[in-house]
Amino acid sequence: MRRKLALCAAVLCLTMALAPSALAAESVVISQPSAASEVCYPTSVSQSEDGTEIRKYYDLSPEDDPAGIPRSDFEQDGFHYTLTDLLKQELPENESRPHTETVSLQSKSKDMESVLALLPQEKEFITEDGLSGILTLQLDTVQVEVAGYGSSTREVSATRSYPNLASQDTANIPKTIEEDGRTLTLQNIQWQTDNTASMDGYNLGDRFTAVATYTGSATSSYVTGYTVTADYTGTVSRIALNKTRYVAIFEGTPLEPVVPEASPDEAKPAQFNWAYILVPLGVVFAAGGVIGGCLLYKRKHEQDEEETE
Repeated sequence: MRRKLALCAAVLCLTMALAPSALAAESVVISQPSAASEVCYPTSVSQSEDGTEIRKYYDLSPEDDPAGIPRSDFEQDGFHYTLTDLLKQELPENESRPHTETVSLQSKSKDMESVLALLPQEKEFITEDGLSGILTLQLDTVQVEVAGYGSSTREVSATRSYPNLASQDTANIPKTIEEDGRTLTLQNIQWQTDNTASMDGYNLGDRFTAVATYTGSATSSYVTGYTVTADYTGTVSRIALNKTRYVAIFEGTPLEPVVPEASPDEAKPAQFNWAYILVPLGVVFAAGGVIGGCLLYKRKHEQDEEETE
């Protein structure tokens, strides 16, 4: 009988000891390493105008493993991109398509002869995805626009003569004059003595002529240069060298603004974990069941012994 009671007590102790382990197992995370292939790099990348899609092109040789094409999410220019599709394209032996390339350059003159001297009739271009070809200038697309304006300031001057003055008094000389719409200021006066004047036999004395110099500034604007744009059109092509093209399509979603972390005073109360109550209660009920079973067994055993006596 004592042996059975000791066994029941041991079962109860073991149950209580396992309760904390059951709670701690919720936070355990097991991760397993995975082997990585050699990383592949794109030959070209294109992006939609609204930024919601990026396509990465991989032209792989037979010895290249497509498993090395990156598939992980990434962030760029305010978007979070996720891989949505990976296309496989068998490149033809000869790939060609029409192509238009717009060029822009600077010119000091707007004279069309000078502008056309800057634009060759034919020009070789290579597209972003590796196609090349000789394109021809389209004369009807040539446009010349003013690139900007500058300004310059120069000094201007004018002279005025004021003859037959009775004295060299500057009060009689105007301090400013108007010249070609500009206001000029008196800068210098040179006096000249005239012949002695007489009237009705009376000597009027010496007379003077004032030669006044006026100066000012004039500002003028000028064109600093011209911007020339033109289109070249033609066919671009390439020969595939036993390669397979993979196109990784990533869709982007705008990044949400970062919400600042709440201060300790504004922090939300932690959610109550009912496991901390339910598990111990379950342990208690289990222990009670074990003890009750032991007591019931003891009671029955005593009754059997009394009936035997």
